[in-house]
Amino acid sequence: MATESFGFQAEISQLLDLIINTFYSNKEIFLREIISNGSDALDKIRYASLTDPSELYIRITPDKENKVLSIRDTGVGMTKADLVNNLGTIAKSGTKGFMEALSSGADISMIGQFGVGFYSSYLVAERVQVISKHNDDEQYIWESAAGGTFTITPDTTGEPLGRGTEIRLYLKEDQTEYLEEKKIKEIVKKHSEFISYPIQLAVTKEVEKEVEDDEEELKEEKEESKIEEVEDDDKPKEKKTKKELNKTKPIWTRNPQDINAEEYGAFYKSLTNDWEEHLAVKHFSVEGQLEFKAILYIPKRAPFDLFETKKKRNNIKLYVRRVFIMDDCEDLIPEYLNFVKGIVDSEDLPLNISRETLQQNKILKVIRKNIVKKCMDLFTEISEDKDNFNKFYESFGKNLKLGIHEDAQNRSKLAEFLRFFSTKSLEEQTSLKDYITRMPEVQNSIYYLTGESLAAVRDSPFLEVLKKKGFEVLLLVDPIDEYAVTQLKEFEGKKLICVSKEGLELEETDEEKKLREEEAAQFNDLCQTIKEALGDKVEKVVVSNRITDSPCVLVTGQFGWSSNMERIMKAQALRDFFDKTLELNPSNAIIKELKRKVAEDKADKSVRDLTFLLFETALLTSGFSLDDPTSFAKRINRMISLGLDVDEEEEESAPAEDSSAPPPLESVSTSAMEEID
Repeated sequence: MATESFGFQAEISQLLDLIINTFYSNKEIFLREIISNGSDALDKIRYASLTDPSELYIRITPDKENKVLSIRDTGVGMTKADLVNNLGTIAKSGTKGFMEALSSGADISMIGQFGVGFYSSYLVAERVQVISKHNDDEQYIWESAAGGTFTITPDTTGEPLGRGTEIRLYLKEDQTEYLEEKKIKEIVKKHSEFISYPIQLAVTKEVEKEVEDDEEELKEEKEESKIEEVEDDDKPKEKKTKKELNKTKPIWTRNPQDINAEEYGAFYKSLTNDWEEHLAVKHFSVEGQLEFKAILYIPKRAPFDLFETKKKRNNIKLYVRRVFIMDDCEDLIPEYLNFVKGIVDSEDLPLNISRETLQQNKILKVIRKNIVKKCMDLFTEISEDKDNFNKFYESFGKNLKLGIHEDAQNRSKLAEFLRFFSTKSLEEQTSLKDYITRMPEVQNSIYYLTGESLAAVRDSPFLEVLKKKGFEVLLLVDPIDEYAVTQLKEFEGKKLICVSKEGLELEETDEEKKLREEEAAQFNDLCQTIKEALGDKVEKVVVSNRITDSPCVLVTGQFGWSSNMERIMKAQALRDFFDKTLELNPSNAIIKELKRKVAEDKADKSVRDLTFLLFETALLTSGFSLDDPTSFAKRINRMISLGLDVDEEEEESAPAEDSSAPPPLESVSTSAMEEID
């Protein structure tokens, strides 16, 4: 039977022109597409009959001498009509769509999504042969150099395939790298490692004839003179072998009950290249309206570049029906869970889906929701083991706090995993649930204080009244805590209240309330005098209900930044600072003495100097930084001189407020110095 010639359908001709005449950098996708098509053909024959699984395989054979790469599958094969229709004369519905996508800037790797993956062969080949044998027809050869036509010839001389398809790619001169064993292995590992069928690579190795040691010695003794003569039998021989490239089987397709810890560990290491074991694993499948399988791993330690902005956003590999699609799909998992590693294999997503399409894909949104839910379950399982959870929280606590800030939907669930130091738990971090169990009956809110370090906050003046009442205060010393709690607002119906902000309403009796109102009235004059002295350094001066020992503290507005947040923002050069309120302690001896002096003489200049000193010490004890450390140091030095009875000559150029201070301070030196100490 003679060779028949056919013309490509117009759109396919245009597509081939586009592939051949345009430069694409990721040409390696041709092999993924051919393997994927081979896998589909094997699926069809497996479903159609009870074929022995050992007969189902894909074999890659590089022929360096002739520059031919052959990819053979033992799948269903194609009849003559299939070859004519599928490879040229009937345009797939996606041909036009793919060309439009390419012209609008899409990636060539999307080709499989449109059902025209076979034509990617022409990225690397100048001529392609497809030899195919279907059970219902003879063996035929389809051939084309993509010049607008293709031929089909009955294969009467070639080796019978039995059943299946062999694609022969006659590579272009500059594409011979795809004949190298290393390159083929690399592409298969990257794109097709978890195809359900064995992918074999036919390799030719030189094997030297082995000679026994005794024989060698004998030879040397007898034939020293003829040692340069080597018989033909001793020349290196070529031996053809087959290597299986995808030995790591997709364990996510198996029943979790049939997989042991060693297998999960081995898969984790092959997936992540981590030298350590994983901390926890979650293997699950979702069935129903959509189907996907997944394995999620939590590593034992955080990578050094966990919060590096330029690194890839996540570590979940996306597969579609065991074919690798991408490993940086941003919509698959939220950024705060970027430490979770694993794979997701979807049955419903179109093969080789593009990033642009992914963003609008509803299936992906459902997958993401399920992954986040399973991550929460995994964290709950880890939290049942205290030692494991401590390791986990030390490595990934910041991520959970970032999740509180970013993920409103799972905020209350994430809050269960948070751990903080507190005034009753300085050695070991405590959970919000444990905090609530220790709350006295009269306490209605969860109190917290943020600061730079544990040492800086554990003896803070803000804690004085709360400690006296027996109320526990959470000590938040991680910079990200500030962001997290402002979003959290409440936990299990209890409001989170910052004790360093104004409007702190402590549970008090009617008697205590009445006493506080009386004190506020008594100290009204002093508050006004101090406000006049400090000017716009403070918004207002009021009597405090939160301190018992310290003379005063500085608080910020209820909706403003705390001192710790102000420090963080200063470091980031974001200097939009909020007004502060100075709160006075009516029971403190220094404040009482100041009240007496103001009552005697409002114009007393020593009051002004002491007011500035108190304001600046309050700045420090409340966690703020000094605007003018030099004048503060001068004030302190004068107090020291006074305490040591050292006469200090004042310079004429000294600021007015400084020069007026020493004489009046004489009268209150002893009591004031004792109080300040």
